[in-house]
Amino acid sequence: RNFTAEAPNRIWVTDFTYVPVYSGFVYVALVIDLYSRAIVGWETSTVKDTAFVEQCLKMALWRRKHTKRPVDKGLLHHSDAGSQYTSIRYTDTLEIEGLVPSIGSVGD
Repeated sequence: RNFTAEAPNRIWVTDFTYVPVYSGFVYVALVIDLYSRAIVGWETSTVKDTAFVEQCLKMALWRRKHTKRPVDKGLLHHSDAGSQYTSIRYTDTLEIEGLVPSIGSVGD
């Protein structure tokens, strides 16, 4: 449980929650860089599926690349053990992007 990073783009953490709105609620996913605590990616959806959290990750990667702070291979990507983050589709995306998955234990 080392939630510190020595430099930007070394460790990212991600999760999602729901936000009450007038018509019900929406899900909001975030990717946070542990070094700066900056939100580097976000996505909203009415459905909490794998595509939703994958789009959040892709936004983070895109934003870093287009602000001249690209992510190097080996970035540690920490999430909970939810089905969206442990799906084959999502873990394949992590591998393709060269990110190292890290998953918290159940109940944390």
